[in-house]
Amino acid sequence: MFVGRYMTANPLTVPENMPVQEAEELMRKHKIRRLPVVRGDKLVGIVTEIDLLRVSPSSATSLSVFELNYLLSRLQVKEAMTKDLYTISPDATIEEAALIMRENNVGALPVVENGKLVGIITESDIFDAFIDLMGLRKTGTRVVIDVENRLGVLAEVTEIVKAHGVNIISLACQAREDGASGEVVLRLDTQNPKNLLGDLEKRGYRVVHVTGWS
Repeated sequence: MFVGRYMTANPLTVPENMPVQEAEELMRKHKIRRLPVVRGDKLVGIVTEIDLLRVSPSSATSLSVFELNYLLSRLQVKEAMTKDLYTISPDATIEEAALIMRENNVGALPVVENGKLVGIITESDIFDAFIDLMGLRKTGTRVVIDVENRLGVLAEVTEIVKAHGVNIISLACQAREDGASGEVVLRLDTQNPKNLLGDLEKRGYRVVHVTGWS
């Protein structure tokens, strides 16, 4: 799963000298929370709703409406934007994008290819990718199995599933901290897994959770 599949291509951008008021209006009009900032064809920053609020006068100000409007008309996006950018390539994986966002506490990454802005990927796009990866939009059964952390365990589980003629929609694994065991989460293309679950338990696998999904 790659960034290029989930990003918003050719995103709306603003020049660095655009008045803050105009940038706010663009965000409201297009129902977005952030805008890449450009100088000509060059990406120079990103500005968010919070950035614009931070540079705008407080509601507790003693300035008149006319003074406020004048002040806001003089404020430009470059005075509010974040200049130290984290960017990513469209060929990077979704996991890489998620890690960069999480470790740097940012909600979006401009996507750059050959020095040119080609898209933007946000937290919402990462959620969409996770939903697709886990097959959450497909009807089936979610099964969680306790397993030993040993060579061949996944092959054994999937062979049992195959023997029952059931397709695996998605599969995820997580090792526990002790390193000796873990969980396998299967999303199966069946709503009647009773015989399959019985077979897993006969083979020594502990089924810890089963949920129907529609």
